[in-house]
Amino acid sequence: MPKAKRIVKNDVVEKSINNAMNALSSAGLDCAKSIAVSTKLAKSYLSAAKRLSKKRAALAKRKKTATARLKKTANADNRKALKTVEKELTNVKKEISKLTPMKSANASELASLKASQKRIAAYSSSLEKADKILNKPKKKKRKKRATKTLAIAA
Repeated sequence: MPKAKRIVKNDVVEKSINNAMNALSSAGLDCAKSIAVSTKLAKSYLSAAKRLSKKRAALAKRKKTATARLKKTANADNRKALKTVEKELTNVKKEISKLTPMKSANASELASLKASQKRIAAYSSSLEKADKILNKPKKKKRKKRATKTLAIAA
């Protein structure tokens, strides 16, 4: 006698289908929220990078002029001005070096989140289409008209 197979009840199957659909929709919502937060972070990183870049360029110019002034007249004030500019420049470079990995990590995370969102959207739309097709009401068939049978005379 063959081994008896376990029969799954329809309620259990329906419940698992509904849970999967709910999990997909909640994943979509979570993904959208994460994309919004990551996009906001990316904008702030971008503005900070622009600000630091402008500051670095200005400090590089100031360093060049301070160096030229020091070569022209080597006094304590010019030396102090050059040291201050160099100190600020190193601080800005440190900030830029801290910002760069955070910016790239956020960019890669944002790209993967957007790819996941595309997958979720594709799965959701295909499941909705399938549900729409499966939940269509059955068409009522028309009764066929009785056709006259011709008696073939032999």
